[in-house]
Amino acid sequence: MRSVAELLRAHPLFEGLDDETVEQLAGCAVNRHFAPDEYLFRTGEPADHFFMLRLGGVALDVVGPGERELVVDTVGPGGVVGISWLVPPYRWANDARATESTSAVALNATCLLARFDEDPRLGYQMLQRVLSAMADRLYSARIRLLDLYGTPGAR
Repeated sequence: MRSVAELLRAHPLFEGLDDETVEQLAGCAVNRHFAPDEYLFRTGEPADHFFMLRLGGVALDVVGPGERELVVDTVGPGGVVGISWLVPPYRWANDARATESTSAVALNATCLLARFDEDPRLGYQMLQRVLSAMADRLYSARIRLLDLYGTPGAR
């Protein structure tokens, strides 16, 4: 069985981090498994974890008209889920639901933020990586919106 540190080293978000840094972060992490249709988190709940997907998939849902859940994005292995832990008021802005049997490393947000306060260099490194993941998610959302609402010839 692989250690949490080994699982983190294998995730693209942690690529290139030195062993000491990975070990620091592993102290905040646990390996988690989710059954199909199990929620990782729900809108409005405290945003207290950050998930590195290893296997499976997650749908990010919002409640739309008529209380209908709408999938706004999907995330697969190598992706990250749950960025709300970085932004006050630290509440989930959407639901995250496993679409199949899913494994993820869950990092505790309180522990992470404490480590970042103790070691600003670590906080800066991680913030750069998380912002890159956020930028990718925003780009993906932009492309989906263009697919849905774009008109021929629109830029």
